[in-house]
Amino acid sequence: MVIDVQNTPVLSADGKSKKLGEFSKDVILIVNVASYCGNTAQYEDLQKLHKIYSKKGLRILAFPCNDFGNQEPDSLSKIQNFCTTEYGVEFEIMEKVHAKGNTTEPYTTLNKVEPKGDVEWNFEKFLIGRDSNVIARFKPSVKPFDDNLIAAIEVALDS
Repeated sequence: MVIDVQNTPVLSADGKSKKLGEFSKDVILIVNVASYCGNTAQYEDLQKLHKIYSKKGLRILAFPCNDFGNQEPDSLSKIQNFCTTEYGVEFEIMEKVHAKGNTTEPYTTLNKVEPKGDVEWNFEKFLIGRDSNVIARFKPSVKPFDDNLIAAIEVALDS
């Protein structure tokens, strides 16, 4: 089943409503993030991915989420400060969302991607092509420089 996110609404950090289709000139990597998680160190490699691939058209959108173990309880401004100070993050930190249960976008749509169901944990990743179709879903244990994720990003960027 092809999942098109063209019309999926999201909120940027400044509270402005956007549709994911507005980013369609880029390949998008959506990641639900948390500051107090065992996977938080993935921010470092996500920033490296951003440095390597952003000029080629990769756009990382991080959505803070407090659904898993209360590992992202802070305000958006505190989250942004943490990401910048601790990991030098330059990619976009979006508005906080819910990725499981009573979800909010983009996860109401993304949770329909195979394997269907709620996001499993912090740092699950969704890769979206320039055509606004979801290419792949990666478990939280898949690190940013995993061979399969890198290969998918590079194929998407070359399309």
